[in-house]
Amino acid sequence: MSSTATEPPDTGTPAATAGSPWRNPLVVTLAVLALAAVVVAGLAVRGAFGPYVPQPDSVDVGFAQDMSVHHRQAVEMASWARDHSTDPRVRQLAFDIETTQNQQVGIMQGWLGLWNAPILPDGGHMTWMADAMHSGHSTGGMDGMTAEGGMTKMPGMATTEDLARLRATPPPQLDTVFLQLMLRHHEGGVSMLEYGRDHADVAEVRNLASQMLTAQTAESQLMTSLLAERGAQPLPMN
Repeated sequence: MSSTATEPPDTGTPAATAGSPWRNPLVVTLAVLALAAVVVAGLAVRGAFGPYVPQPDSVDVGFAQDMSVHHRQAVEMASWARDHSTDPRVRQLAFDIETTQNQQVGIMQGWLGLWNAPILPDGGHMTWMADAMHSGHSTGGMDGMTAEGGMTKMPGMATTEDLARLRATPPPQLDTVFLQLMLRHHEGGVSMLEYGRDHADVAEVRNLASQMLTAQTAESQLMTSLLAERGAQPLPMN
């Protein structure tokens, strides 16, 4: 005895998809386009279609330019103290500063190359810190300003005479001169490090500025202690 299968009535719409808007080609197309727009917008912000390139007058570019200059002088002073100090603690400190800041200069110069930005800033230093400079906070106010609104010399930088005195001073007096100049140099860079940490657009720039600030704060504390052992005082900020 055979049985006859009963088929569902033909309504013109597949049973599995009846009433489902996602089977409507127009709805699906619009949903895909909307999702694609969201994804593209998110990836573009993160630089997924190429490295994010800051503007020439940005905090990121200015920080990399000025901090490279600032670091290079620290490396110059540290390398001299490393080779001529007779105190193992001073030699170790100088070696650490020289090694770390040389590496950081390489990182920052690499960024400038990727961004196709000049190695040195135009119109003086610290123009990327315009808000802090014009408010006079942590930068020595408006002294030493260029016509373009930058600084002719960054805070804490040693003069040509300072560097000559460092080279001419024999140990152990050399240690005191080095510690004084390097401590002032570190302290002079604090405002730039804080501003870069707080205002740079690129996360790597913010992170590096924060790392620099942490390391240099610890080094400044050590140098202050070493100066106190020698009965010497820190230099006033220039």
